[in-house]
Amino acid sequence: MHAEEKLTAETFPAAPERATLEGKNKFLGFWLFLGGETVLFASLFATYLALKDKTNGGPSAEELFQMPIVFMATMLLLTSSLTSVYAIYHMKNFDFKKMQLWFGITVLLGAGFLALEIYEFYEYVHEGHKFTTSAFSSAFYTLVGTHGSHVAFGLLWILTLMIRNAKRGLNLYNAPKFYVASLYWHFIDVVWVFIFTVVYLMGMVG
Repeated sequence: MHAEEKLTAETFPAAPERATLEGKNKFLGFWLFLGGETVLFASLFATYLALKDKTNGGPSAEELFQMPIVFMATMLLLTSSLTSVYAIYHMKNFDFKKMQLWFGITVLLGAGFLALEIYEFYEYVHEGHKFTTSAFSSAFYTLVGTHGSHVAFGLLWILTLMIRNAKRGLNLYNAPKFYVASLYWHFIDVVWVFIFTVVYLMGMVG
């Protein structure tokens, strides 16, 4: 079946993301890419754990973190993971409009998360917790900021797919792209769960 072939709900395959060789290659390439990303974040987590107590007289995690904001941001990001699942569900059922709707909600939730994170950083800087304040602050901003940049990239990725394919509809050429973007978004959410646990929760208990 050719990727550009006109499809209907009856002829659309159950697993469109792997229905073509190109789709399978995208899927494989993504997992290789994800391996590199996992190594990157593992290194950042290790660095943070090694430096989290090196405050150099600056504020500690327990004194600094504003958990209501962090909790709200966490709920937004975890909910966005659920909405992206709904989007892929409708993709597999060849319902392009509902897929676009749920991806649009995913983007809005992700943007809300990013806005709260930027506000959080703004508050920390005004409390004297700058990037160069201590080894702890450098490790914190590098880890959490790297995740934030991945969120921004994921938002741009999904939004670009939505805009570019708005008039094309769904086919076997773009279905793997939407699916891989959704997997990337889940990866970002999983990384945040670890950040929330290791950085924020462990930081609050000392």
